[in-house]
Amino acid sequence: MAEQAEQAEQGEPRGSGTPELGRLLQDLASEMNLLGHGFAAASGLHTTDVQALLAIMRAGPTPHGAQDGPADPPPGITPGRLGEELGLSSGAVTAVLDRLERAGHVRRTRDAADRRLVLVHYLPGAGRMAAEWFAPVARRTEAVRAEFTPGELAAVARFLDRMTGELEDLRHSR
Repeated sequence: MAEQAEQAEQGEPRGSGTPELGRLLQDLASEMNLLGHGFAAASGLHTTDVQALLAIMRAGPTPHGAQDGPADPPPGITPGRLGEELGLSSGAVTAVLDRLERAGHVRRTRDAADRRLVLVHYLPGAGRMAAEWFAPVARRTEAVRAEFTPGELAAVARFLDRMTGELEDLRHSR
């Protein structure tokens, strides 16, 4: 309480103290998690399936959106890499990919350069489904973003990037 009063006197924003900032980060993570659970339920997916689908989408463009050229990274993600990213066994990854494939969200293909390598790609319908569900999140994010200066946003982005990296490192070290 004394820290918040001191912050108010110094013109510091609410939540800039370490304990309050931690609580705010936990609240944000909880709301994002609940939105993800809502998306999973509305889509008929398991929450792990949604995490896998998001990881596949982050990995690269769908083959239909990929451009040709040596500088382009190969689209898709390997099942092994997906398992590493999500902390799942190979059997669990296979089960997730089977469910996503049956639902029409992903496709497994062989890499053109190395036929032994399997790549997982998301299909256009999966991207549309996620975009529709999360469009209100994007609109609200944009409305909040507009309240901040470019310098403030740069500081927030730097903080969130560093926190995400630190938490990822911690997760991998365990």
